[in-house]
Amino acid sequence: MSPLRSSFFIFLAVFFSFFAGFPAVNGHNLILETCKTCAQKDPNLSYNFCVASLQAVPKSGRADLRQLGNISIKLTKHNVTATRRRVKKLLKKKNLDPFVKGCLDDCFELYSDAIPSLKKALKDYKGKRYEDANIDVSSVIDSATTCEDGFNEKDGVVSPLTKRNNDTFQLSAIALSIIRGYFKAALYLVGHGQVVIPPFEGWWGLIALV
Repeated sequence: MSPLRSSFFIFLAVFFSFFAGFPAVNGHNLILETCKTCAQKDPNLSYNFCVASLQAVPKSGRADLRQLGNISIKLTKHNVTATRRRVKKLLKKKNLDPFVKGCLDDCFELYSDAIPSLKKALKDYKGKRYEDANIDVSSVIDSATTCEDGFNEKDGVVSPLTKRNNDTFQLSAIALSIIRGYFKAALYLVGHGQVVIPPFEGWWGLIALV
């Protein structure tokens, strides 16, 4: 590893460790600001869905930005696990259309693979391996999209998993936006030779500039 790359990762570890120590000034406002920025960065992400999902977790009201990222990954994992159970239940139905059954089989495999990916994402996120966490969560978005697209390949077929696939997509997009925001802001600061941590309330303002 080159000295420059080594120095960057040392800085990154200090950067996030320092910032993680800031208490949430106002958990509710932080959620609103986070979801607003996430929705602006990704036009496919629903602001209202983001707010409702994060606020549904009691701990989110006292969370800082990094903790919100962890919460969003856990929400995605919970949804993926529940969706896998739902697919398994649907596959037990008798007289399933062969095409629909084939799609459900594919979805079951996709969601089965997504669970360990999210477990790894949580581990990578906690270990501040943000690029790895980004890859882990991105694969889950691909799984939800692939599952839904399978049903659309035949005219007249209605997917029984549209809402669940969309929820998985949205939750994963929220997590990705936060993860990418952290990493891009760190790269921006390093690239400009700046090692001063931005004020807590100015964090998303910095990310918006990147």
